[in-house]
Amino acid sequence: MTRFPYIGQTAAAWRESVRFWNTTAAEETADYPAHRHARPPWQPIVRAVDVEAPPPVVFRWLCQLKVAPYSYDWIDNRGRRSPRTLTPGAEDLAIGQHMIIARIVEFEPDHHITAVSLPGPTALFGFLALTYQVEAARCGSRLICCLDVTAESRAGRIRLDLLAAGDWVMMRKQLLTLKELAEGRQPAGP
Repeated sequence: MTRFPYIGQTAAAWRESVRFWNTTAAEETADYPAHRHARPPWQPIVRAVDVEAPPPVVFRWLCQLKVAPYSYDWIDNRGRRSPRTLTPGAEDLAIGQHMIIARIVEFEPDHHITAVSLPGPTALFGFLALTYQVEAARCGSRLICCLDVTAESRAGRIRLDLLAAGDWVMMRKQLLTLKELAEGRQPAGP
């Protein structure tokens, strides 16, 4: 289930290991709301983590992505620490609100938040559609993120590979941080 990129992999195996982290085959091919907003041709990047908390708790922490990125704050939050307590009102979602590098285009309380990239990030990364989704699981919840990246040309596919590698580092940290906070633990590290 967990794939990690490593030196010595073939190019195809490396590409797969940075596009999918801690996912099942079913999660890699599932139909996410982001797909409805993606611009073809697109390729998915999918990451997932088990969380020992019920879906409403995990979803409430997802709403915090309107407030801060929850990954490596020194890189993507100008050194400000993402809040370790819930921000009152962050759970009040609305179409058009900003969330990290995107604006919300649809959501279902306690289940998913779907957004598309803002103009600045679109200029840098290409058009992105993303869904953060919470599913009930035996452990409590499964937190899944699907990021659909437009890759219409050779340059777009190269950009996809580079984005997938960078996102593997940042999104992994983000999902693990949200997991620890939803479980009532303080995340370790920066």
